[in-house]
Amino acid sequence: MTVLHNLEQIKQNIAEACKRAGRNPNEVNIIAVTKYVSVERAKEAIDAGVQHLGENRDQGLHAKQEVITDPVNWHFIGSLQTRKVKSVIHDIDYLHSLDRLSLAEEVQKRASDTVKCFIQVNVAEEQSKHGLSLDEVIPFIESLHDFSHIQIVGLMTMAPHTDDQALLRHCFHTLKQLQKDVQALQLAYAPCTELSMGMSNDYEIAVEEGATYIRLGTTLVGNEI
Repeated sequence: MTVLHNLEQIKQNIAEACKRAGRNPNEVNIIAVTKYVSVERAKEAIDAGVQHLGENRDQGLHAKQEVITDPVNWHFIGSLQTRKVKSVIHDIDYLHSLDRLSLAEEVQKRASDTVKCFIQVNVAEEQSKHGLSLDEVIPFIESLHDFSHIQIVGLMTMAPHTDDQALLRHCFHTLKQLQKDVQALQLAYAPCTELSMGMSNDYEIAVEEGATYIRLGTTLVGNEI
């Protein structure tokens, strides 16, 4: 299938999910996760109208940026090693995986401008996944008060890979509730207006529960080099 065909179906699914939830589909941004596909496939996504591309390694990010000159938003969606910060921080628009103080300190040190960050939250408490626990999030955000180069635009989570829709919905709903708690703090550096949640197998549920950024690989661009 072409990316355009896939995108049209995804947009229809988003519209239906938003209708069920009483939301505006324009609130939902689609990130094409291009880490497993060629530059040509990534460019096909851009030509189809995708404005956000997601990579999880510095090599993949730079390889695509060397070729793609279109005005797109670049998202770093993988776990970021502290030693890799200096190689990516000036080349991305959003960081989806801020999850520890040492990483925040390195971003603050290396960035020359404000970096839009999502706090990664391990809502399901899976040992195989990175991210803060639910009760660690607010203390961590409060500790970033003096980090002038970091803006907490939202929260991010990866739900369990399961067909249990009730479990998926609980995971996404929990992150939405946490977002409201962060917003209630009214911190200028942490507006927390966004939710990065939902992937190819569960994005419709994520949209129903409030996702504003969904990260789509297989269902949008595929997973072949």
